Amino acid sequence: MKNKNKNQSQTKEPLMPPALSAVFSALLPGLGQAFSRELRRGFLLLLSFLTIGGLLVWRVFQAGRRYKDMAEKISKAYTFEPVLKIITVLFILFYIWIIIDAFLLAKKRKEGLKISGAGILFFALLIFFILGWQIGGIEPITFFSRIDQAVPTFSRVLWPWENAIVYPEEIITTKAEIQSPCTDSPFESSSGVLQEPYLITNPTCGNPSEANGTPGTTFTLVGKGFDPETEVEIWWRDPINNEFRQRMAGDYVTFFPEEDGSFEKDVIMPYRIIPPVAGEGPKIWQVQARQLASVGKGEISSELKLAVEKMIETIFIGMMATFFGILLAIPFSFLAAKNLMGENALTLGVYYVVRTVMNIIRSIEPLIWAIIAVIVVGLGPFAGIIALTVHSMAALAKLYSEAIENIDPGPIEAIHATGANWIQTIAFAVIPQIIPPFVSFTVYRWDINIRMSTVIGFVGGGGIGFLLQQWIRLLDYRSAGMAVWFIAITVMILDYVSSEVREKYT
Repeated sequence: MKNKNKNQSQTKEPLMPPALSAVFSALLPGLGQAFSRELRRGFLLLLSFLTIGGLLVWRVFQAGRRYKDMAEKISKAYTFEPVLKIITVLFILFYIWIIIDAFLLAKKRKEGLKISGAGILFFALLIFFILGWQIGGIEPITFFSRIDQAVPTFSRVLWPWENAIVYPEEIITTKAEIQSPCTDSPFESSSGVLQEPYLITNPTCGNPSEANGTPGTTFTLVGKGFDPETEVEIWWRDPINNEFRQRMAGDYVTFFPEEDGSFEKDVIMPYRIIPPVAGEGPKIWQVQARQLASVGKGEISSELKLAVEKMIETIFIGMMATFFGILLAIPFSFLAAKNLMGENALTLGVYYVVRTVMNIIRSIEPLIWAIIAVIVVGLGPFAGIIALTVHSMAALAKLYSEAIENIDPGPIEAIHATGANWIQTIAFAVIPQIIPPFVSFTVYRWDINIRMSTVIGFVGGGGIGFLLQQWIRLLDYRSAGMAVWFIAITVMILDYVSSEVREKYT
């Protein structure tokens, strides 16, 4: 009972009565709490109120940005984004709760009691969560309804090894020439029937399909001497030697020859833009029939070789960046250690300057440094090494300096007592104590640099990241999957090695 009375006596009286505190919180949310001597609580409520209100206004203007009239803008915003109605209602309830909280807080304070603010702060976090849901455009229904479309892509990434081994294929290409447009003189194809397999067309001239959808000339392709029941693909070569595979009704044109190796197939001459460089007058096209003749022994694919090469490059980017980062970080770490630089105003000033510069450098992500480095030295691994070196220097300098600041001051005082200078103090009292943490931090930073070197490749910093970006853009997900596997395996190995080294030296 004595303790309770003691706590009540220590609770300060509010500066205003409950009703007046509620009025002030109605005028400026959180002000009533401040008058009840809850400054932090009042500031948090005011900051939350202003932030939620500002975000709500921004989202309303974003949703109705196509309309100029203010009333129509607001009306359309709430029509297009129904969740804004929920946020608005919660925002009004939050405002009312702040007023009630100010009243109850002043009342309880006057009685010598305290009231928890966890409920109202949790309510503010709930509104922030709903705002974040709306701003982030989170649509779980869309995710689960479309996830089956991503399964083929994920399967290629998770098991990409079909691209690791290739089997050389021998393709037999048989062609026939076509003139476009037709002329008064009959056109005779120079390809002729010289040997099997062969391909002839009827007619031998015609017009391609037009951009408006008008179909071109229908040709009857007749071929003989092909392997029976083996797929044949139809390709075209336009007058400027661009080859492309033909589609009809959205599907590639393919067929299987009869048992005697012959076939007869009708195709429509496809649409193709012919630039002026092709010249004027009749032009010669080619229609081709391609068939797989044989498959050779398995070979390592060029994509796998390239992935291994770029993974090695990535490892060495991280290694060289770590090496150069160590060389630059060590001298700065001693200048950034307050226990070594706090002897006088000059050294203390150097300490603050070095700390500030290192913090600025460290705050800029390696990805940004990589973009800057690419501008200076161009694309390639050198840009990646520069970016990671700069960031590693600042990061390691901070870690090293903190390790120096945490050393045992006893040896330093003993060395000072002998009259040793600053360099001798570092050599005999500091360095022996910092070697274990320095080794641990260095290995850990190398691990980080290997991970980061896979990312900076996306902006041209070399390594496997650059290759991964190109494969993703080309929708070659099997090759991209091989790159992802190599990255994951390398990072796991390095993580194990770095943990073993850190355990040994800590």
